[in-house]
This record gives sequence, structure tokens and C-alpha cells, in this order.
Amino acid sequence: MAFQEPEANKRGSNSNFPRTEKRILRFKMGPFALALDTKNSFAASSSATDASGRKMDNLQMVPKKFFASINNEEEKPFDFLRILFEGVIAGGTAGVVVETALYPIDTIKTRLQVARGGGQIALKGLYSGLLGNLAGVLPASAIFVGVYEPAKQKLLKMFPENLSAVAHLTAGALGGIAASFVRVPTEVIKQRMQTRQFASAPDAVRLIVSKEGFKGLYAGYGPFLLRDLPFDAIQFCIYEQLRIGYKLAVL
Repeated sequence: MAFQEPEANKRGSNSNFPRTEKRILRFKMGPFALALDTKNSFAASSSATDASGRKMDNLQMVPKKFFASINNEEEKPFDFLRILFEGVIAGGTAGVVVETALYPIDTIKTRLQVARGGGQIALKGLYSGLLGNLAGVLPASAIFVGVYEPAKQKLLKMFPENLSAVAHLTAGALGGIAASFVRVPTEVIKQRMQTRQFASAPDAVRLIVSKEGFKGLYAGYGPFLLRDLPFDAIQFCIYEQLRIGYKLAVL
């Protein structure tokens, strides 16, 4: 195999040619000749190296995800009516389902609380007064979520990100206060129906108002708030913080 000197070298070492001139190496192998463009070969190899390097960088920048990914959507403008409507529908539906499923357990609890001297409780009529109770649970649950969701979104914009738990606590308490105006009369009527003091919810309302006035429907309002407001605030705060933690874990 014979090596042919590059054309640039044949012109002499003192030749003033631009450095960008192509240098061609020719290798003669018998009847065949192999010509290599050194500049283009170097550029091609450099571009291939850069491309592979970029691919490696991209691979390193993409973290491995073991859970479903959640895309961050653009922040939507605050739409009070839409949020209120969605909260009312979701809250009312959830309240009705939960109350229907757990009503017998609540009836047994109430009868145990009023039983005296270790007396036995009746297990009949565990769904006594359910329909009348649902008439109060539906609007109460709808009011709670309908107030909680808009309040939460407004408070999250007001508070810094590291105080999101305070926003959730406050929104839960506001939702509980708003719903308490329907919850308390519903609880009073439900408990008296469960202990068979009245035959129907309308009769219970009429007799309580006639004997005790409207304040009779709000008997125990203070203790109710002391119990339910912290419960609502803490429950929804923990729920929202767990949701945030899950999103951060999978992103």
C-alpha cells in the first residue's frame, strides 16, 4: 500500500493557504484508491459525539418515576360559580351516600348513649328517620364543600406556599361554620327520631318549635361547634397535605 502526500504539503511549507482548505489523504491499494476528507471526517465524528453527548445529558436529566405522573396544568382563573356548583354537587352526593351507609351504626350509638342502668337497646328500626335526616344532610354537606373549595383557593393565593396548611385549616373551619346552621337542627331531629320520641321529622320540627321555640332546634350548638369545627379543620388539612405530598412524590 502506497501513501500519497497531501496536496497541501506538495505546495511547500511556506505556501499561504487558508486553514479551512480541505486536506485529502489518498491511500493506494493496488488498483483501488481510498480518499479521506480529513476535515469532513473530523466534523462528522465531532457532530456524532455531540449528538450522543446530548442524548446522554437528556437521559440523565429525566428522573425515573415509579408512580403515575401528574402534569402541572396552567393555573386557571378563579371561577366562583363553577367551583361552588362543583362543590355543592360533590358534597351533597358524598354526604347522602355516607349517611345512608352509616346510619344504622349512628342509631345504635345514640340509643346506647341514652340507655340507663345497663338497659338493653332495641335493634329494630335502625333506619328510623333516615329520609328526614337526608333532607338535612344533603344541603349541609353541599354547603360545607361549596364554602370550603372557594375559600381554600382564595386563601392559598393569600398565604405563602409554606403556610398552605393554615389555609386548609381555615377553609375547613369556615365550611364547618357555614354548614352548622343546617347540621345542628338536623342532628337534633335525627337523635330524637332515633330514640323514638317522634313518629316523623315534620312532627319533630313542629313539636320542638311549639314547645321550645326555634332555639330548641339549636340545642347543644356550642358543644357541637367545639367538637365538629376542630374535626373538620384537621381532617381536611391532613387530607390536602397528603394530596400535596403525593403530587410532589410522583413529579
